[in-house]
Amino acid sequence: MRRILFAAPFFCGDACSTGFVTSCARRVRQASCGRSWPQGLPDRSIVARGRCAVKGSILFVAMLACAVGTPAVAATADSTSSAARGSGPLEQTLRPTADVVVFNRQIVRFRAPVLGVPVEQRAANASERIRSMLIEPGEHKVTTEDMSEGMLVKIDGKVGLAITHDDVERLGDVAESAVAADAVRKLEDVIAAIKESRNPQAFFTAAGWAALATAIWLAALWLLNRVIRGTAKRLMRYTDRKGAELTAAGTELVRRETVIDVIRIAIRTVFWVFAFLLTYQWFGYVLSRFPYTRPWGEGFASFLIDTTLGMLSAVAHSAPGLIVAVAIFVIAHIANGLLKSFFDSVQQGRAKLTWIDADSARPTRRLVSISVWLFAVAMAYPYLPGSDTDAFRGLSVLLGLMVSVGASGIIGQAAAGLILMYTRTYRPGEFVRIADNEGTVIHLGLFTTRVQTGMGEELTLPNSMVLGTVTKNYSRAVHGSGFVVDAEVTIGYDAPWRQVHAMLIEAARRTDGIASDPAPVVFQTGLADFYVAYRLVCQARPTAPRPRAVFVSALHESIQDVFNENGVQIMSPHYMLDPTHSKVVPPDRWYAPPAKALGEDS
Repeated sequence: MRRILFAAPFFCGDACSTGFVTSCARRVRQASCGRSWPQGLPDRSIVARGRCAVKGSILFVAMLACAVGTPAVAATADSTSSAARGSGPLEQTLRPTADVVVFNRQIVRFRAPVLGVPVEQRAANASERIRSMLIEPGEHKVTTEDMSEGMLVKIDGKVGLAITHDDVERLGDVAESAVAADAVRKLEDVIAAIKESRNPQAFFTAAGWAALATAIWLAALWLLNRVIRGTAKRLMRYTDRKGAELTAAGTELVRRETVIDVIRIAIRTVFWVFAFLLTYQWFGYVLSRFPYTRPWGEGFASFLIDTTLGMLSAVAHSAPGLIVAVAIFVIAHIANGLLKSFFDSVQQGRAKLTWIDADSARPTRRLVSISVWLFAVAMAYPYLPGSDTDAFRGLSVLLGLMVSVGASGIIGQAAAGLILMYTRTYRPGEFVRIADNEGTVIHLGLFTTRVQTGMGEELTLPNSMVLGTVTKNYSRAVHGSGFVVDAEVTIGYDAPWRQVHAMLIEAARRTDGIASDPAPVVFQTGLADFYVAYRLVCQARPTAPRPRAVFVSALHESIQDVFNENGVQIMSPHYMLDPTHSKVVPPDRWYAPPAKALGEDS
């Protein structure tokens, strides 16, 4: 009990205020037991007023309050109760840790706050206190001392830091002794390193070894460069000689340029790998020569080996799962091969199915293939190395977010393309009219449709636009190859409609490529105020690949010729006043040529 109170002022150091030390003593003086304090205490006024008769744990708390010695230690009852609540299992799991670092070396790790003072502040105070002790002259002997609430680590009899039960997660006295012994060993290394750094002879010796290592490193790089260059020249000559021999009928079986490029890349890779290893070893050795950077050099020496062994161990542990993942992907590849053969037979017409045709076989195969691979990835995901790490999960979430946010338009286009494919709105080779665009479909893709017009233009239409527009298909009603051709004229009421019908049919008959079966048909599509609208509909079956615009132009030419031959004007009259004669057709003109011949035949 006396040892605890003896150590209390040393925890405080320069950070403790006199008022707070007095407050600490006031907390314990009420339990005076008449015992005297040991000799050699730094503050005899506190010793005279402090008598111990309470439990050691209460006194140790007062001692630790002096040790951390910051304004935050003077906590209220709320902070004390908060620290008490922090002893639960959940708080122990979530609370932070902090390292005591002196001269670039980690001494011990604090895991628990004291009286509301966070572990970061405890570690900072301990580091500063130890540095101050090591600056002062002395033997700097490191010792430990057992306490009821932990262990003290002292330097020349002065307390440097305290290790509490919570700092070792209450694992017992053995754990506390081990942690304290490790802290003593590290402090002794720090003291030796500081003494070495203050020794000019040791510094110049380390600098000499570092300079020698640098010279050896540069010589090794030069020698490596010479060896690599010589090896490269020999391999190039050998490759050039053997490449000239590997010919068949004057043609090289293997391109020498490609082989030479591969060899050149391989040689460069070997050079940079060995150069990196030499540089890594040189840098670690130079750092280990100087006291302050020696921990970094020691870390360099073991990092590469530990990392390599860790990677090999991880590969060995993940090998069974990796084998399962590879097996899943192999099965998916075989399944895709079988599906490809099936859909190819449908596309080539060897297999006939009601639910799929030759045009939709290819996109269907792609969709099924993507589904198979996605299913394989989902099945193999748990067996992939690193799939349970936070980085892997974060990458998966990032990719999903990118697809959902950035690819919404692409997904909409793809969905529109699928709808057009499976509803069979049109097929490549058919003549269609999409909005104001008219031409032959030359490609129906997942995202766009390409249409070639009769004027030699190629239009690329987004599938989403096509899906939202009325589409006219001029080829779907034609049996076999071909398409529908139509022409519209407006003629005044003074022209006999039978004559107009006959002239339009005659014009279709004269046009080369217009089919006679089914026969052309004329429709009266409107009776306007001053004229009648006639529409000629026929089918074109070209013997040669001719665009629809050519047939429409030829049909218009024939219509003009026939109407001119029969003296009928192709015009739409408009009247501002009542005409002097009624615009009617008398019965004797109902069958005017060429309609007369048709009337006689009927």
